Amino acid sequence: MTATKLLPAGTVTILCAGDAAPVVFATPDEALAALPGGPAAVHTGDVLIRDDGTPTGAAVRRCEHLRALAEDGRILVSARTAAALGDAVTLHDLGVHRLPDLTAPERIFELGESPGPLRSLDAVPNNLPVQLTGFVGRDTEVAQVRRLLAGTRLVTLAGPGGSGKTRLAAQVAASTEWPDGVWWVELDAVTDVAEQVAATLGVPVEPRIGAARSVATELRDRRVLLCLDNCEHVLDGAAEVAVELLRTCPEAAVLTTSREPLDVPGETVWRVPPLAVEEAVALFVERAGAVRPLFTLDTSSAAAVRSICTRLDGIPLAVELAAAWLGTLAPHQIDAGLDDRFALLTRGPRGVPARQRTLEGSIAWSHDQLDGEDRAVFRRLAVFAGGFTLDAAGGPAVLPALGRLVDKSLVLAEDGRYRLLETLREYAAARLAEAGETDAVRDRHLDHYLALAEAAEPELDRDKDAWRARVEPERDNLRAALEWGLAQEDPDRGRRLAAAVAWLWNLHGRGHEGLAYLRRAVARRPDDRTPLQARLLTGMGLVADTTAPFDVEAAQRGLDLATELGEAGLRARCLSLTALGHLYTDLDTAWDVAVEAEKVAEDAGDGFARDSALMLRGIVRFARDRHAEAAPLLDEAAEGLLRRGDRGLASTVLSVRSGIALAAADLPRARELAGQAVDVAAPLGDFHRVNTTLCRLALVHCAAGEADAGFRVMEPFLRLLETAGDVFVPGMAGVLGELHWRRGEFEAALRWFEREAVPGTYMAAQGLAERGALLRALGRPDEAVEVLATAVELTRRWSLPSPLAGVLDQQGYLAEPEQAAELHHEALSLRLDHGLRLGVLASLDALTTLFARTGREGDAARVLVSASQARAELGVPRRPSAQAEVDALGLATSEPPMPLDDVVAFVRRARGTRGRPSSGWGSLTPTELEVVKLAAEGCTNPEIGTRLFMSRGTVKTHLAHVYAKLGIANRTELATLAAARLS
Repeated sequence: MTATKLLPAGTVTILCAGDAAPVVFATPDEALAALPGGPAAVHTGDVLIRDDGTPTGAAVRRCEHLRALAEDGRILVSARTAAALGDAVTLHDLGVHRLPDLTAPERIFELGESPGPLRSLDAVPNNLPVQLTGFVGRDTEVAQVRRLLAGTRLVTLAGPGGSGKTRLAAQVAASTEWPDGVWWVELDAVTDVAEQVAATLGVPVEPRIGAARSVATELRDRRVLLCLDNCEHVLDGAAEVAVELLRTCPEAAVLTTSREPLDVPGETVWRVPPLAVEEAVALFVERAGAVRPLFTLDTSSAAAVRSICTRLDGIPLAVELAAAWLGTLAPHQIDAGLDDRFALLTRGPRGVPARQRTLEGSIAWSHDQLDGEDRAVFRRLAVFAGGFTLDAAGGPAVLPALGRLVDKSLVLAEDGRYRLLETLREYAAARLAEAGETDAVRDRHLDHYLALAEAAEPELDRDKDAWRARVEPERDNLRAALEWGLAQEDPDRGRRLAAAVAWLWNLHGRGHEGLAYLRRAVARRPDDRTPLQARLLTGMGLVADTTAPFDVEAAQRGLDLATELGEAGLRARCLSLTALGHLYTDLDTAWDVAVEAEKVAEDAGDGFARDSALMLRGIVRFARDRHAEAAPLLDEAAEGLLRRGDRGLASTVLSVRSGIALAAADLPRARELAGQAVDVAAPLGDFHRVNTTLCRLALVHCAAGEADAGFRVMEPFLRLLETAGDVFVPGMAGVLGELHWRRGEFEAALRWFEREAVPGTYMAAQGLAERGALLRALGRPDEAVEVLATAVELTRRWSLPSPLAGVLDQQGYLAEPEQAAELHHEALSLRLDHGLRLGVLASLDALTTLFARTGREGDAARVLVSASQARAELGVPRRPSAQAEVDALGLATSEPPMPLDDVVAFVRRARGTRGRPSSGWGSLTPTELEVVKLAAEGCTNPEIGTRLFMSRGTVKTHLAHVYAKLGIANRTELATLAAARLS
C-alpha cells in the first residue's frame, strides 16, 4: 500500500480482534464495548493514520504482538490501557512479559476468567537483546527466513553493513520456537568466537579441547537456536563453531549475520534485500519522530522523504542516519545533500555491491556534515575495541561532540557506555589513518588503559569483585592496548599493563591467553632484573594456578628475583604459589613452604599471600585427616578471602570445609558449604574452580543417597568429558566412580576409580580402597588383594589415614576371621582417632559382617540395627550394594538400637579372644608389631603417632601392651629384643 500521507491521530486505544484489521477508538471503554469476543488485545498509544484511514505505527504493532499471545479466546489488555480503565472492569494481572517485537517488557492484564500461563517470549530461555526502537516492516523476509530455518540448520543472513541483518535476525529468533533456548552472541568486538559463545551460554571451557567443542558438548541433545551476529571479521571462528554444532548437535540450529558467507558445508546463504520503499518511508518517519516529535509525512515532505529512501536503496542504517539529521535539516535539504554525494559514488571501486557504495555514501555524507571537532572525535573513537566510557573517550571535554555523534546515530549509547557499529568504526579508522593520527591515538589509548589498570590495582587487595566490575568490561580494549604496547620498540608500557591485569585471565577460562601475554611481556626484556619482571613472573604463577597447576617454574623464577630485590610482598606470593605447586606432589614440602610464606606475608602485610598460605596449610592438614587442626586455618583463610572477593581460593576453602563436615557425617553443614562454594565460584566461569566445587556438591549428594541429583550436578561436566577425554580436576574421577557405584554400575565405577589415582601425587593413593571393594564385588579377589597391598604401602607413605582405613577394611573382608578382626579394629581406631564419623559407620558394617562370619549373630544384629539407626538420623544411607549385603545376612534382634558412641564402645569391648598366645612375640598384633618396628628404628612416640596416625596416648598404650606381653620394662630392653628378633 502506498501512503502519500501519514498524519497523527493522537493518543487512542487500538483493538486487534481475531483476524480483523486493527481499529482505533477514542477511549478504552469504547474499545471494550466493541469487543466481538476473543481472542483480542487492547492497547493505548499514539498512532499515525494512512490515506485510507488505516492506523499504523509502533503502538499498532505492539497491539498486534499482544494479540498474538491471546490464545483460546483470551482478551489481553496492556498496562497503559489498564491504567486508563481504572476500576471500571475487573482485570487479572498476568505479570511482566516480553513480546516478540523485542522492545521493553510489558505488564499484561486479562479480561475475563481466572488466567492461566501466558506463552510470551519469556516462556523460552533466551538472552535476546531488548530493542530500544521498534522493528518496522520485513514481514515477508521474517517469514522466508523462518521457513529456511525449519528446513536447514545453518542460515547466514548476508549483506552489506547497515542492511538490517542484525534486527532481522533478532526478529526471526523471537518469532521461532526453540524449546531449549535462543541465545544471542554479539561478535562486534570479539576476537575469539567460541570463547564468547561459551561465556554467553555459561559453558565452562575445558582448556585442552577448547571452547567450540565445549559448547557443542553442552548443546549436543538440545533444541536451541544460536545466533551469531556480525561474523565478518571473525569468519574462521564463526565457521568453527557452526561446523562443530552441525557435526555434533543434531537438534541445534545456527543463524548468523555477516557481510560475507561463512563458506562452510551445509550453509544456506540468504541475501538480505533492501527495504521496500514504503517500509523505508515508514522507518524514516518513525525514527524521525525521535528527533522531531511533531514530524509527519504530509504533502510538503512526502516527496522528499520518498526520494531519500529511494536513493538510499532502502538500506536501514542509511535511512536511520538520514532521519537523524531532521533535528537540524528539513527533508528537502537532506535530499539535496545526498544528491551530489551519490553522483560521486557511482564511480566507486569495481566489484563492490551498489548497496555498499550507497551505504558508504550515506556514512560519508553524514561524516561530511560534522564540524571539525566532531570529525576529530569520531575518527579517534576508531581505536576502541568494543565499548568505551566517556572518560576513555576524553572526558567532559568531548561530551558535547559525543552527544552530537549519538544524536546523528554515529555512536550508540548503552548503559553508560558507548560504542561504534563495526561499519562505522572501520570508516572512522580509515579517516584516522588519512589524518596520520593512528599511532598517536593508539598511544593515548594505551596510556588510558594502563592508567586505568594501575589505578584499579589496589582494589585487588580490598575487593576483587569491585576490581572485576571495573576491569572486566574493558577486556577487549585491554587486549588491543596490550597488543600495541608489547609491539612497540620500548615495550615497558605494555609490560606494565600485562603485570597490572594478570588477574583478569583467571576469569572465564582464559588462562592460556593470559599466559601468552605474560610470556610475551617477560620475553621482551628476558634479562630484566627489576620489580616489574618479578611482578610479571608472579602473574604467570597466578594464572598457571588453574591453567597448569603442576607448573611452578614461573613462581620459582619470580621467587628468586623477588628475594634478590628484597620485594617481600612478591616473595610471599611466589612462596604461596610454589607451595601450591608442591601440594599434590610433596605434602611436607608444601607445608614447610606455606609456613614460610605465611611468615613473610605477615611481615609484608600482604593479606592475600597470608590467606593463601593459611589455606594451603589447611588443605595439607585436611589431606592427612587432621581436621581439628585444619578447620581453624581454613576458617581464618576464608574470612579474608571472602572479604576481598578472592572467589577462586575462597571456593576451594569452602569446598574443603564441606569435606571436613562430610567426614564428620554432618550432612546439612556439608551441603550448605558445598552450595556456598558453587555460588562463590560460579561468577568466575572458570573450568577448574567451578567443576571442583560441583564435584564436592555431587559427593554430598552421594553421601545422602541422591545419585540422580549427583549426576545432574555433574551433567555439564560429563558432557565435556565425553569430548575432552582425560581432564584433571581433583576428586572428579572419585566422585563419578561413587555415583556409578551408587547405581550398581560396578564396571563403570571401577574405571573411574582407576582414573582417580594420579601417579607421582598423593592422589596415587586415592580410590584404591574403592577399587578393592569393587573387584571383590565383581568376583576378582586376587586382583583386589594386589590392589590393596599397593594401597597400604602408598597410604602409609603419604600419611593418609582415611584412605588407609578404607584399605584395611577391604583387606579385612578378604582375610581369615582372626586377621580380619585386627584389620577392622585398626581401621576403626584410625577413624575414631581422626574424627572420621562417616568412616566409623563403614567400620560398623565391616564388624557386623565379621560377627556374622564368626557365629556371633546376636552381636552382629545389635551392631547392625544401631548403625542403621545412626545412618537414618544422620541422613547417610548405605550404598544399595552394601545394603543388599547386610540384608543378605538375615539378622534380627529385639534389642533396642544403641546410640552411635555406645555401639562403638560395644564393638570394642566385644572384640573377644584373638586365638593367639597371651605372651611372647606371637601375641603381638599387626599394629603392635608396626609400633615395635618404628620404636626399634629410634622413632619417638610423636613420630610413631605421625607415621601410624595415632595420638601419643595411643602409642603409649600400645607400648605398654608390648612391654607386658614380652616381659620387659622399657625401650632399651625392647630395642635389644627387637634387634635380635627383626634382624
